[in-house]
Amino acid sequence: MAIVFIRTLILYFTLLVSMRIMGKRQLGQMELSEFIVAALIADLASTPLQDIGTPLLNGLVPILTLFCLEIIIAGLSMRSMKVRRFVFGKPEILVQNGQIDMKKMHKNRFTLDELMQELRSHGLSDTSSVAYAVLETSGQLNVIIEPSEQPVTPSQLNIETENNGYSHIIINEGRILDNNLRLSGRDRRWLNKQLNAQGIASSEDVYIFTLSDSGKTFCQKKENAK
Repeated sequence: MAIVFIRTLILYFTLLVSMRIMGKRQLGQMELSEFIVAALIADLASTPLQDIGTPLLNGLVPILTLFCLEIIIAGLSMRSMKVRRFVFGKPEILVQNGQIDMKKMHKNRFTLDELMQELRSHGLSDTSSVAYAVLETSGQLNVIIEPSEQPVTPSQLNIETENNGYSHIIINEGRILDNNLRLSGRDRRWLNKQLNAQGIASSEDVYIFTLSDSGKTFCQKKENAK
């Protein structure tokens, strides 16, 4: 039992460190090569855990090899457009000025049902309002609406808007984040005054308290707080 526990810890931290080295982008939309690496690693990592008789190195060496290969490919793709196009492909315009490109739809095996589903997720019922619908290399469809169909912005109406800046979390489920408080140029004395003004005796009764760069605050008490 102890052997299984130790082997699990080694594999877990190996994968954790490797993913951190590869970067946060690997945790978002995955490219084809990244998906292949993730699928292979999941299979390779499970083998040493299920069969104690299998040497741990039989799982670690292929996993580390795949991570190194992915890092090398990522580095080469950043330096070469040809490598990037070969490994990841290129974006395809499926809809242009409201017209569906049937050849590219067929080439990418993208059905009309999938297209309409993506359009509905953007609040559209058909392609008449679509300037461009681009199928990215990650498989995500990005839709650019015709300028005449886009919502009017305050800048187009010459309306001045207030920019409150970034909001920092000061209290997180009753815990005061002193580092964020210090970065905001405030101290606990200021914070206590803010809480007292809202009838809150202790930070432990606060679920979340935020402070924006402009000085705007938001506070929500815990449900069980008095």
